[in-house]
Amino acid sequence: QVQLVESGGGLMQTGDSLRLSCEASGGTLSPYILGWFRQPPGKEREFVAAITRHGDSTEYRDSVKGRFSISRDNNKNTVYLQMNSLKPEDTAVYYCNKFPNEPWGQGTQVTVSS
Repeated sequence: QVQLVESGGGLMQTGDSLRLSCEASGGTLSPYILGWFRQPPGKEREFVAAITRHGDSTEYRDSVKGRFSISRDNNKNTVYLQMNSLKPEDTAVYYCNKFPNEPWGQGTQVTVSS
């Protein structure tokens, strides 16, 4: 099965930018729609963004539109999430996954202070 490893999180200030990466091993991501999800403290995991197989179409939750950008490199078996103009409400553990889902990875913590 595919294993997903997220990285790039950190402690940020409001307005900062950050790029998350998610690399897969044990299988290829290229045939699949890929997504980023997040779990804010004390809340359920929620959808953040998705990208089609060839990167020609993307989708975002309303609260991140215009600030976040999802991209992928099928040659590197990696999906990225560029996060700009970070806000405290973006604080969460961020996960990537494919559709249909694989087992969730460890995620990467993003904390945004005001």
